[in-house]
Amino acid sequence: MPRYINKAAINFCTLMGAGFCVLFVLYGLQHRLFTSQEALQSFMGGFGAFGAAVFVLFQAVQVIVPILPGGLGCLAGVLLFGPWMGFLYNYVGICLGSMAAFFLAKLYGRPILSLLFRRETIEKYELWTGTHFSKWFALAIFFPVAPDDFLCWLAGTTPMSWRTFNTIIWFGKPASIALYSLGLSAAFQWLSAIV
Repeated sequence: MPRYINKAAINFCTLMGAGFCVLFVLYGLQHRLFTSQEALQSFMGGFGAFGAAVFVLFQAVQVIVPILPGGLGCLAGVLLFGPWMGFLYNYVGICLGSMAAFFLAKLYGRPILSLLFRRETIEKYELWTGTHFSKWFALAIFFPVAPDDFLCWLAGTTPMSWRTFNTIIWFGKPASIALYSLGLSAAFQWLSAIV
């Protein structure tokens, strides 16, 4: 590990971040943030001009500590900020979170996967980490069907370079985020109309 990185400080920040995420999910469930568009908009409105930055941070943390399904965050972005700005905030937050997950996996290695993910998931995708992992990873990131968050963590335990990872994430994510953001938004509007 590089000398300038204090592992104890990173451990502390990781623990505090996980604790904060759990508390936020409990708060969100209690105040219906995940089931009411009005409640979510009211909550985000409390941040004023910093609402977008708070949302981007939320999306980044969502990748690092996968508590809620990522699709919910994409839907929230579109409902809060509209289709275009919602897509942009989703994109930036998810890419930054993906970079953080990759960094933490590089730092801690394979044992961190066991702390965050089920053994079955690890064993299923571990087979991909051979010589063609970068190609499989790029395809999985481009199409919105694979567990992207987990794969970012897994990528950090491979010899993949930062340059390769960032190229795949920043150029591969827009299509899948657009599909999630706009597709879930259309589904939400359709459900709202019939209920």
